[in-house]
Amino acid sequence: MNSNDPIPKRSARVPRWALLSLLLSQLVFGAEGPAAPGIAKGPNAKGVDPEIQGEERAVLTVAPNVPPPITRRHATKVIAEIEVKEVVKRLADGVDYLFWTFGGEVPGLFIRVREGDLVEFHLKNHPSSKMPHNIDLHAVTGPGGGAASSFTAPGHESQFSFKALNPGLYVYHCATAPVGMHVANGMYGLILVEPKEGLPKVDREFYVMQGDFYTAGKFGEEGLQPFDQERAVDERPTYVVFNGSVNSLVGDSALQAKVGEKVRIFFGNGGPNLTSSFHVIGEIFDNVYSEGGIVANQHQVQTTVVPAGGSTMVEFGLQVPGTFILVDHALFRAFNKGALGMLKVSGPENLLAYSGKEVDAVYLGSQATAGIGSDAKVLALQGQVRAAIANDPKIAALTKEVRMEKGKRVYMQTCFACHQPTGLGLPGVFPPLAGSDFLMSDKPRAIRAVTKGLTGAVVVNGKTYNGVMPPVAINDEQVANVLTYVRNAFGNTGEAVTVDEVHRVRADSASQ
Repeated sequence: MNSNDPIPKRSARVPRWALLSLLLSQLVFGAEGPAAPGIAKGPNAKGVDPEIQGEERAVLTVAPNVPPPITRRHATKVIAEIEVKEVVKRLADGVDYLFWTFGGEVPGLFIRVREGDLVEFHLKNHPSSKMPHNIDLHAVTGPGGGAASSFTAPGHESQFSFKALNPGLYVYHCATAPVGMHVANGMYGLILVEPKEGLPKVDREFYVMQGDFYTAGKFGEEGLQPFDQERAVDERPTYVVFNGSVNSLVGDSALQAKVGEKVRIFFGNGGPNLTSSFHVIGEIFDNVYSEGGIVANQHQVQTTVVPAGGSTMVEFGLQVPGTFILVDHALFRAFNKGALGMLKVSGPENLLAYSGKEVDAVYLGSQATAGIGSDAKVLALQGQVRAAIANDPKIAALTKEVRMEKGKRVYMQTCFACHQPTGLGLPGVFPPLAGSDFLMSDKPRAIRAVTKGLTGAVVVNGKTYNGVMPPVAINDEQVANVLTYVRNAFGNTGEAVTVDEVHRVRADSASQ
C-alpha cells in the first residue's frame, strides 16, 4: 500500500470511543467545550469589528511551498478550510505508514494571515476517518487554541473564528486525546501571522518541519508499519524526518535557489518529543527569529534550537553555488534516522568567498601513525556511511536485475558519501569501485569488506589506500543486493552475489 487515498470508509455512526474522546476533551478544555457530533452551535459574535474590511479565502500550500507574502495593508476576514484525512503514505523507501493529516500532508498545509485578521476556520473530518480530531493553533487566544471548539467526528465539520492578535510563526496540531499519539502520527503544521508592516523582503521562502515517528519495525523495515506506543512513551523514535518522510528534500525534491539570493526558512518542530538543533551545513544564519517571534534577535548563528511544538525563522544570503545540507545536528538523527535535506544553489563560482580544494598532497607528520589523516576524514563521514534502508522481504529467487535495483537503493543511502554517486571515490582517500580489481577479483573478500570493514592499507588498481572502512550496518540480503549492484555498475560486469554467499562469509569470519 502506498496510496494517498483515504483508508476505506467505515460506518458513519459515532462509536463509544468518540464520545469518550469528547468527554476527555471537555475535561481538558472545560465544560463549554465542543458540541456533540451532529449538534450545530450557533454564531456567538457580538457586533462588527470596524478594523475588518472585506473577505478572502486563505491560500494554503503543501510543504516546502509557502503562500505569497501579504501585500494588503488592512485586516480582513480570512476563510481557512482544512480537511483531516487518515492516509497511507511513504515514510521511507519500501516503508508505508498510516498518517493522520491536516490536508492529506505531513506537515499540514501552511496557513498565512495578517496581524488583525479575523480567521473563520473550518475543520472537516473525512467520512473514512476512524478517529475524531480537532485543532489547537498556537496563534489562537482562546480555550485550547481552538481545540475546545473544533472537536470533529468522522464525516462532520466544525467552525470557529478567532482574531489573529499576535504576529509570529506558530505551530498547530491536533489536541484530541490521546494527544501525543495524534501528533506522533503527523498531525501538525505552521500558521504564520505576518506583522502589519510585513516581513523583510527575501527572494525565496521555504516551509520545513521536523517530526519524530515511532514504528514497531526497525528503521528501514519494509511494509506498512504500525505505531509503537511503548517507543513513543520512552521517547525512542525510529525515524526523525523533515516534511514527513526520509529523503523528502533530496534529489529532485531538494530546495532550489541561486547565488545572490536571500532565503528564508520557516522551520517548525512538530515533535511530539524531541528538540531539534537546526543547522544548514556550509551556511550561517544571518538572522534568527528565535521561538517563532517577529524580531530577529540573533545574527550570524550556526545552529538554532527549536523545541517540540516550537518554531523559528532563519534568513541567510547565498554567496557560492553547491549543495547545502539541512540537518538536525544531533547527527545520528540526520544520518541514521532521516533528518536530512538539501538546498541546491546554482550560479557562478565566487573564489573570494570559497576557493574549493587548493592543495591535495600527502602529509605524514613525524608523530603521526599511518593513515591518521584518512581516519579523521572517514570518521567525519561516519554517520553518512551508516544510513541503512529497509530490510527487504525474504523472496526465494530474486533476479539479478531486481537485486541490482534494490542494491542501488542501498548504495545511494549508505555508500555514496564516500564512494560517490559515480563510484569513483575520492582520490587518495576512498578507493574507486568503478573498474576496481579489488572488488571484482575476489567476491568473498568484497563481502568481508562490507560486513567486517577494512583497516589499513589496501591496493586498488595499483594504488595504495590507507584508511578505515567501518562495517556497514545492513542485513545479509542488503549486502547481497548492494554488492550485486556495484559489481554491475560504473562499467563493472560480474556475477550476482547471493544471500547464501553472504551467510557463509559471515559464518567463516565468526569462526576465525
